[in-house]
Amino acid sequence: MQNRYFVTGTDTGVGKTAVSAALLSLMVKAGERPFAFKPYESGTDALDAPSDSLTLHHAAGGWQSLETISLHRFRAPLAPAIAATLEKRKPSWTATVNAFRKLKRGPGVIEGAGGLHVPLDDQHDVVDLIEALKVPVVLVARAGLGTINHTTLSVNALLDRKVKIAAIVLSQSTRAPDVAIAFNVPELRRRFPKLRIVGPVPFISQPERRMRAIEKALAPILEKSS
Repeated sequence: MQNRYFVTGTDTGVGKTAVSAALLSLMVKAGERPFAFKPYESGTDALDAPSDSLTLHHAAGGWQSLETISLHRFRAPLAPAIAATLEKRKPSWTATVNAFRKLKRGPGVIEGAGGLHVPLDDQHDVVDLIEALKVPVVLVARAGLGTINHTTLSVNALLDRKVKIAAIVLSQSTRAPDVAIAFNVPELRRRFPKLRIVGPVPFISQPERRMRAIEKALAPILEKSS
């Protein structure tokens, strides 16, 4: 099975880019040449240097042109469809799907925008893109209070579309203690005994150490798929 994943989240700011970069980095360390694909990116002050897409570009080895990674870039920190409307633009769904199909065969990571029902245009949400690209999902959830509800809703939405879920990754996004974290994994395993649940990855302020921690947590996902 190819190591190809669509990284989505239960919410915005849960760590999708860090998880996507870690997966790409692990593939590179394994001797692979993965592609990165971040077709929609909002909240980009410099449209010629979208930060999340550049992070994925570097993690994948830097061999791709930025244009093949990042198609639709918006300044407003809003859902892509809303940001596009404010900027009087219409991101092309067909262009997005065709750009993915032009990418080389083999391993790679696609990163979504926000959660599953974030609108990409006036007819499509992120979950529609996941369904169209037919790539297994790595679902990133913020560890802590509310995780059970948000994760259950997201998992059920994916299962309703018959999307394969490669793993659920729990990530602690703040330093503040949260007593709910200790109960997240046991409850999710009770609800979804057939799904792989990774983490929780602890909050680490130092970027390199955090990346190493995420890579360590994710390594079994790639080993299982290889």
